[in-house]
Amino acid sequence: MGDRHHGGHGGHGEHGGHGGHGPSHGAHDLHGHGHGHSHGLTGGTATGRHRRKLMAVVAITLVGVLVQLVGAWASGSLSLLADAGHMLSDAAGVSIALFAAWAAARPATIRRTYGWQRAEVLAALANAVGLATIAVVILIEAVPRLGRAHEIDTPAMLVAAALGGAANLACLLVLHGGHKESLNVRGAYLEVLGDLLGSVAVLAAGVLILATGYTAADAIASIVIALLILPRAWSLLREVVDVLLETVPRGVDLHELRRHLLSVEGVRGVHDLHAWTITSGVPVCSAHVVVDPQFLTPEGAHLVLDRLQACLGEHFATAHCTFQLEPEGHLGHEPASHD
Repeated sequence: MGDRHHGGHGGHGEHGGHGGHGPSHGAHDLHGHGHGHSHGLTGGTATGRHRRKLMAVVAITLVGVLVQLVGAWASGSLSLLADAGHMLSDAAGVSIALFAAWAAARPATIRRTYGWQRAEVLAALANAVGLATIAVVILIEAVPRLGRAHEIDTPAMLVAAALGGAANLACLLVLHGGHKESLNVRGAYLEVLGDLLGSVAVLAAGVLILATGYTAADAIASIVIALLILPRAWSLLREVVDVLLETVPRGVDLHELRRHLLSVEGVRGVHDLHAWTITSGVPVCSAHVVVDPQFLTPEGAHLVLDRLQACLGEHFATAHCTFQLEPEGHLGHEPASHD
């Protein structure tokens, strides 16, 4: 990300102060000088706002897992066991997300200036890896069963699959809406959706076995469940990697962002511009802003900073911003890596 943490914070025409960190809220930070600008970090993370929904999902999912495990034992169905394993991984993943939400709500310290908010992203990473592992294990167990017949108690299989599907549907209803705000809630939503499709696959296999006696349908349904899991695991993993690599948030055009900042009265140039995400629902931005000499006064700097903050809040929904105000010619004093 270049040297995003290089330089002072909202310095009103000051040349010094290099070496600070964006989240430290120092004397020249964007919300200093009595202006009370919010950095958008006090409202809690997106996952934390949906904590009760996630707790309900864990409880419902564990009931569904128990039902499907009993059904798999009674029926001898691998697909039912695979669906139970998938649901169990979902419950574990949501539990990790809940722990991460609690950890992310802990206050910032002098060493961890963003607190533990990245814990949510690490939880999502663990969730994605767990999903991929479950899928691989299912495939390893299912493929050898394609070539041999085995006895399955179809009525028990159908009842357990139907109850598992009902549990998944209930979880989807609980999570609906929250999946648009939080990476972990979205991960849970996608996992439960995959579980529901998996339950449908088990039901279809049970009906086919009941009608034709073709027991290989159970192994085929298991493979279908594994193939449903893998793309979702990859999608979640890709989003996590984007956050960890501090990629520009999806939906944010950095060229458009620069254009908006340049449109602010008193701004002559913008460089060293960065936008990234701390955790889901917490986008941040920093930039070095070259301003007209007449604004290099306390009053003028306040005015420019207010306008920059309002611009990002209105057009890019980003409240946590750090700006270094500079006079023209200061770029020559900065490392060549600045854009």
